[in-house]
Amino acid sequence: MNKKIRELLNKYTYRVEWSEEDDTHIARCLEFPGLSAHGKTIEDAIKEIAVAVEGSLEWLIEDGDKIPEPMGQAQYKGNLTLRVSPEIHKELAIKSAEQGISINQYILSKIS
Repeated sequence: MNKKIRELLNKYTYRVEWSEEDDTHIARCLEFPGLSAHGKTIEDAIKEIAVAVEGSLEWLIEDGDKIPEPMGQAQYKGNLTLRVSPEIHKELAIKSAEQGISINQYILSKIS
């Protein structure tokens, strides 16, 4: 495994969840949404998804395709654009006014 791939494997974002239906742990790498792997233990699932990500990285490099940036290294502006129905917008305006804060502050208090 080359150094670049090893570094990326350790910087990507992995999640493991239990699948009752499959009776196994399912691991995913958020930077590669189409990939998943399973294992009897959390550790096994992580090992298997790392193998899948490693293979994907090798193919991407070989083909000269773009390599996904690790989420932890991405720069975020802190701006979100959210479209809601007029009814929800009105409800948000009323609730935020009741609290004497802006709609942005109200929404932030609900998602924080």
